Amino acid sequence: MTVADFGGADPRAAFGVLLGELRPKLHRYCARMTGSSIDGEDVVQEGIVKAIEAFPAMGEIANPEGWVFRIVHNAALDFLRRRGRLIALTANADPDIVVDPSTAVDDRQAAAASLRTLMRLPVAHRSSVILMDVLGYSLEEIAAVTEMSVAAVKAALHRGRTRLRELAAIPDDRPAPRLAAAEHALLAAYVDRFNARDFDAIRDMLADEVRLDLVNRSRVNGKTAVANYFGNYGRLANWRLVPGLADGRPAVLVLDTADPSGRAGYFILLDWVGDRLASIRDFRHAQYAAESAELIVAG
Repeated sequence: MTVADFGGADPRAAFGVLLGELRPKLHRYCARMTGSSIDGEDVVQEGIVKAIEAFPAMGEIANPEGWVFRIVHNAALDFLRRRGRLIALTANADPDIVVDPSTAVDDRQAAAASLRTLMRLPVAHRSSVILMDVLGYSLEEIAAVTEMSVAAVKAALHRGRTRLRELAAIPDDRPAPRLAAAEHALLAAYVDRFNARDFDAIRDMLADEVRLDLVNRSRVNGKTAVANYFGNYGRLANWRLVPGLADGRPAVLVLDTADPSGRAGYFILLDWVGDRLASIRDFRHAQYAAESAELIVAG
């Protein structure tokens, strides 16, 4: 497929549609590669920017989805290098290993594994298991994304699945993360005013240089520009906020009052300077992030 094949007079717009369709799948991959739904979104954004920049220079793209995944995969590796969490980029290939492309047990094992559990796999094993057992790619497609041989992918899958089964048998007895008292007080004050729709009181909490990131939608800076954000929530119904944690970080969890499950549909991250709100990162338009995140309502 060539660049021109992405749609008439505006191939960039068609490519943007493809990126939008792929974004939830890219996030499922990156959240599991980085061990954090939040960091995973950062990696997705970085990879998408790189793909958009590279797109006009590409003469032919045989597999656009695979091409984008390879860029985002490499962005995840760069992230792990920066964090010093890159262990074993390649797997030792064993040509005698025979791997069933996918089994129901493997799919359930990988899908149920926590982000923390997956982070205990070496990178090559982790990426191969996620791509096949979570996302359903073939051996050949995984080899193209990770730039490994098919034999190396087979070895990585075999060893990654074996290790996941071992880890599943070990109880996770680490205590659940908790909000510090000061963090809870700040979140509770914000949540109480938000639930009461007292948006003027919330605007009084904003720092002059407050930043707003509506993830996967827009970014604005400054108290005047951010003030409009609250009015938009005032026109919505069926939501209620509670203080909590998202992947161990203080967060506002957004519940759908019409959803009997009580699970948060998405979350909002807040950063403070003293008692002033310095940044808001709202995942309303990136609700796929909640699917991978560990969300805990603060008591």
